[in-house]
Amino acid sequence: MFPFAGLDEAGRGPLAGPVVAAAVIWNYQNSFTKIIDPKLLSKKRRRELFDFVITKAEAVSVGWASPTEIDRINILNAALLAMARAVQSLEIHPKMLLIDGNRKIPYIDLPQTTVVGGDGKLFAVSAAGVVAKVVRDNLMRHFEEKYPGYGCAQNAGYPTKRHKEALSKIGPCPIHRRSFRGVEM
Repeated sequence: MFPFAGLDEAGRGPLAGPVVAAAVIWNYQNSFTKIIDPKLLSKKRRRELFDFVITKAEAVSVGWASPTEIDRINILNAALLAMARAVQSLEIHPKMLLIDGNRKIPYIDLPQTTVVGGDGKLFAVSAAGVVAKVVRDNLMRHFEEKYPGYGCAQNAGYPTKRHKEALSKIGPCPIHRRSFRGVEM
């Protein structure tokens, strides 16, 4: 079977942090191919599946786009750029991409199939979603240490009450997406 990569991203809706994408090439002869939507999992279970995917996948890679890039090219284009970076970083060259969503990656010259809700339908896409979410959550915990007060370790940069209060009190920091409503300059 020729290698194909499942792709998903995490972090399109937050006010802060990068958008992170992952690409996973999965050997479907491996007995575990239960589809698990990463958004429905606890942090602990996502971490367990992350470890499983990292050790059992044929190849895994991650790419991201920074808040500055998001502001410059918009969140959709930044998510596609992050996916392109993830594909380009794979150690195994895939012959086809399975992408969560309805947009193909304009920067990649490979056959691509988009699947709306793919993270709940295809294991390689689901696995990519788990990897992207865990990597992004880890980055946001790091950013909480560097830029305390916004609660990013708990809210992952999403517009929670605490995060919005911190924005109005101390203003945005370098990881904030200045083009997003609610982030005042």
